Amino acid sequence: MNRHSTLAAALAATSLAACGVNHSEGPPPPPPPPLDSAQTAAFLDTVQQRTFHYFWDLSNPSNGLTPDRAPTPSFSSIAAVGFGLTAYPIGVERNYITRAQAAQRVVTTLRFFWTAPQDSSISGSTGYHGFFYHFLDMNTGTRFQQVELSTIDTALLLAGVLTCQSYFDGIDATETEIRRLADSIYLRTDWRWAAPRPPLVAMGWHPESGFLGSDWRGYNEAMLLYVLAIGSPTHAVDSTAWTLWTNSYQWGTFYGQTHVGFAPLFGHHYSHVWIDFRSIRDAYMQGRGIDYFENSRRATYAQRAYAYANPNGWRGYSDRIWGLTASDGPADVTLTLNGRSRQFHTYWARGASFTEIPDDGTLAPTAPGGSVPFAPEIAIPTLLTMRQTYGDNLFSTYGFRDAFNPTYTPAGPAGWFDVDYLGIDQGPILAMIENYRSDLIWRLMRGNAHIVRGLCRAGFTGGWIQGKCPP
Repeated sequence: MNRHSTLAAALAATSLAACGVNHSEGPPPPPPPPLDSAQTAAFLDTVQQRTFHYFWDLSNPSNGLTPDRAPTPSFSSIAAVGFGLTAYPIGVERNYITRAQAAQRVVTTLRFFWTAPQDSSISGSTGYHGFFYHFLDMNTGTRFQQVELSTIDTALLLAGVLTCQSYFDGIDATETEIRRLADSIYLRTDWRWAAPRPPLVAMGWHPESGFLGSDWRGYNEAMLLYVLAIGSPTHAVDSTAWTLWTNSYQWGTFYGQTHVGFAPLFGHHYSHVWIDFRSIRDAYMQGRGIDYFENSRRATYAQRAYAYANPNGWRGYSDRIWGLTASDGPADVTLTLNGRSRQFHTYWARGASFTEIPDDGTLAPTAPGGSVPFAPEIAIPTLLTMRQTYGDNLFSTYGFRDAFNPTYTPAGPAGWFDVDYLGIDQGPILAMIENYRSDLIWRLMRGNAHIVRGLCRAGFTGGWIQGKCPP
C-alpha cells in the first residue's frame, strides 16, 4: 500500500464520534502581515524556478520518469511523474524552457506509458488494466520490488497527462500525438476492474495477492480519483460512488474553523492542484453552505492556529512557522529532550485536525506551499519566513527541502533538516503557486472534457461548471 493510502485506511477507521468536537485552545494568532507585492513576486519567482528544475533536471529524458526523491538515489514515483507533466506547461509559460522542449519531454513520457508492458506478471511489467505500479525503476520503467498497483498514484499521473492534453493544442505532429496519447492512456484505465466492491475503487492491487481490502472513502486526496473514475467514457464506475465517498466525511471544528476534516494538509491540496473547486458544489457541500476551496482555506487556517497555540511545546512553531502533512522526518526514536519524552518518526503522515493530531515537531514547506491559493495572506509569509529563518539548510538548489524539525537537536543546534526533495511535495508547491498567480492549471482543466464530465456526473453545479453539464 502506498504511503498516502496507508494513512487514508487508518483515518477511515477513525471513530465518527470525533465529529463536531470543537478544538479551540488559547487566543487566536495575530492577523497576517500585508504582502509586499514586489518582494512577493520576486520570492515566488525564485521558488517556482528552483522547484521546476527538480522535474526538468532530474527526470530521465529517455522515458520521462521522475525520481521519487533526490539527491538520495531513488526509484521513480508515478505520482511525481504526474506532477512533472503538470510542471512542464508552467515552465513554458514562465520562460524556463521552450514549448518545443516541453512538448518533446511530454511526448517521450506519454509514449513510454502507452507502450510499456501491461500484464499480471509479478515482475517485468509497468502496470495492468491501464493502472501503473506506485514505484518504477528509473531506467527500465518496470515495477520496483513488490510495490502495489496504485489507483491513487495512477490518478495523479493521469491528471498530469490530461493537463498536457489540454495545454498542447497545436496542429504540429508532436502536439497532435500528445493529445492522442493522453486520450488513449486515460481511456485505457479500467476503473470498473479496480472496483471489486463496486462502485468504490480499491486502493491497490498486487499480482501476488489481488486487491487490497480497503476502498477509497472520503475525505482525503482521492476526490480527484473519483472525478476521473466517474468521468471515464470507457470504463466508468457508477456515479453513486460519489455519494458513498462523501458518506464517510467527518464534519467538525478545529481551532475555530468548521470544515470536513483530514489531518495532513496534502489531502486538502492534491485534488485542487488540477480542479478549480471555487464556487462549484456537490450535494454534500450544498448542504454545508461552502465549497471545497473554502474547506481547504479553513483547514489551512486551523493548522496555523494550532501551531500558534503549540499545545505540545514544539520548538519553532508560530503563526509564521507552521505546516503539518505527510513528509520525511528525523528518526524513528523516542528521546528525552529538556526533561520531556519526545517520540519522533521518519516518513509519517503528520497533521492536525479534530480527527487526529499526529505531530512530532516536523514541519514541511509543502504544507503552506500547497495552500497558497487558499490563503496567500498567511501561506506566502510563512514560506518567506521559513527561508529567512533557516536559509540554505532548508532552501537550496531545487527550492525547499522536504521537511525540518527544530526540536530534534541531536542532529544539530538548529535541529534536523532533510537532505532530500520529494517529487510529490515539490509538485504542489510549484503548481499551486502558479494557480494563485495565473490560474493556469485550473484554466486548462476547466476546459478538459474528461474532468468536466466527471464533475457533472458527481453532481457538481454552479460557478464555472454551470451550463457545461448535460440536462
